[in-house]
Amino acid sequence: MMELMAGAALAADPLAPGQDEHDSLQAHFNAGISADEIEQVFHLKRAQPTLQAFTALFHGGSDGVLIRLLVLRELAGDASTSAFSRADINSRLSYLVPESLETVLQRLRSHGLLAWDAAGAVYRVTPMARNVLSALDTLLSMGQADDEAEMGFLLSQVAGAQAVGGVTVEQLKHLLGRLVDLTEEFRDAIASGSEFRLRTSQAKWHMACDWVEKGSLILRAITADERADAATHKAAQAIGRAQSALLNMQGMFSRALNQIERQRVHLGQSGLSTTDVKRWLLAHDDLASLAQGAIDRPVMPMFVTPAEMIDVAETELLQERFAVLAQAGLPAGQDAPLTVNDAPAIQVELDTWLARLSDFANLGNFPSFSEAGPTSVPIQDSLLPASFAVASYRASMLPLLGDVSEASLQGATAQLARLPISFTATDAMVQLSDPHVAAMSVATLSLDNHATPPESGPLDE
Repeated sequence: MMELMAGAALAADPLAPGQDEHDSLQAHFNAGISADEIEQVFHLKRAQPTLQAFTALFHGGSDGVLIRLLVLRELAGDASTSAFSRADINSRLSYLVPESLETVLQRLRSHGLLAWDAAGAVYRVTPMARNVLSALDTLLSMGQADDEAEMGFLLSQVAGAQAVGGVTVEQLKHLLGRLVDLTEEFRDAIASGSEFRLRTSQAKWHMACDWVEKGSLILRAITADERADAATHKAAQAIGRAQSALLNMQGMFSRALNQIERQRVHLGQSGLSTTDVKRWLLAHDDLASLAQGAIDRPVMPMFVTPAEMIDVAETELLQERFAVLAQAGLPAGQDAPLTVNDAPAIQVELDTWLARLSDFANLGNFPSFSEAGPTSVPIQDSLLPASFAVASYRASMLPLLGDVSEASLQGATAQLARLPISFTATDAMVQLSDPHVAAMSVATLSLDNHATPPESGPLDE
């Protein structure tokens, strides 16, 4: 009875060998073009057993695919034995319906993913099945990792192939294509001018740079390998150029964010900006709920005779207007009020901050000097004491130090960019005993090496 059921399942399987022979490959190509003349067709035909294994697993609905992968992973995951009797399989997969289990086993067996040992009456997982599961496990594990750049799987394939000396040009081209896609995505984000999209892309860019740093070691090994052919060397060099283009986008991100920072609108002296308001609004799923209890329906008066009341109101209004015009005539002229346009508060703060940094550049206010290197001060000594809003504004101006494109312009920010001061920041944080700022990134302001050192005097002491 079991053999009859297996035969029926195999006959109903649309992937059974021999059923798709009528589907000619040549029918998909234009007249006069032979399928065997296409290089990729040759490579795909040569890998037909592997492709047939993937087709056997993934053909059909998603539920059927999950059941096939479940059965194959359960059997391949048992490293204590290499052979499974039917009783062992039924015991291990007792949560499946026997008819469904029989259909899956026949499908895996007919496509070479399970081997039937008639002498021992046991099933064995084939090497092809283990290779397929290994590739799927790598892809699934990389998909679950925090890899927004989506380069982990491609780089792991290149690294694994390089470790065993079998890296291919196709694998390198896949990695190169992903690098080009990321570069175009980041350029579109910079051109959009959206701060939220810029910051999201910048975080993704940092993750891509981490993968680039790891991939550089692999590329150096490929280019130094004398056994690699010219096509492999050429693809590796193209990846290196794409990585350089990706790393050079740091300045583009900084300039775009600085431009947005200069154009940001602050709400009075509160320190809040339109970006903070937008971020707060995006945190609410239902914006309409914010108006509950804040807006009431207006009072709607109900008149008994609205037509008559409108006529009376119109007459009274016109009579009042005519009486005022007849008595007063044209109004007398008045001088325009004299107002003094003081400099905006933000400009005053920028001038004060520029004067303070200029004092640093004159070597007169640094707390210490060192003959072995440039003079530097912690960033908190420069930004504080100040309110949170003023300290935030000063910190937003620091990336302009040394900006070549900004230094070529005119204005206060251009003077700031031309100061011989370097700004260096790290990812660490330092706790502060300040009433307005609790913590701040560990960073320093340093004089450039070409700055003239001060004469020895009281400051050296």
